[in-house]
Amino acid sequence: MIPASVQRLFDWKIRGIRWIEIIGLVCVAAMVFSVYVAKAAAARESAEIGRLERQIAENAQRVRLLRAEAARLEQPGRLEALSRGAELAPVKAERQVDEQALPNLKPVHVPAPVAASAPTPAAETAPSDAAAPDAEAAR
Repeated sequence: MIPASVQRLFDWKIRGIRWIEIIGLVCVAAMVFSVYVAKAAAARESAEIGRLERQIAENAQRVRLLRAEAARLEQPGRLEALSRGAELAPVKAERQVDEQALPNLKPVHVPAPVAASAPTPAAETAPSDAAAPDAEAAR
């Protein structure tokens, strides 16, 4: 048999409704709410997965386009035409040296970088006068 204290819990009524029915109704409402929250989270995840799949497809399309462009730009005929247009030619054999002969090569004069702002006339003459002895010493 059921103990009297438990039997009183089942028989206890609030405004004509048993207390156990109220507890059951609250449990059912909690389960419905949790299922709703789980479904909403699953829908958000599904939307995120769809977005990522679309992004992957777009990136794959970009990769294909970039590979096609690289293949077009690297065509030997195109590169040869560009080099002829720029008057480029292969390096002559007598201009090639091994690494031991590199220190003996004549240094190439590198022009001084141009300042971004327009310097004053006094500033133009001072650096060029100071740079001239250095350039002569380097030769």
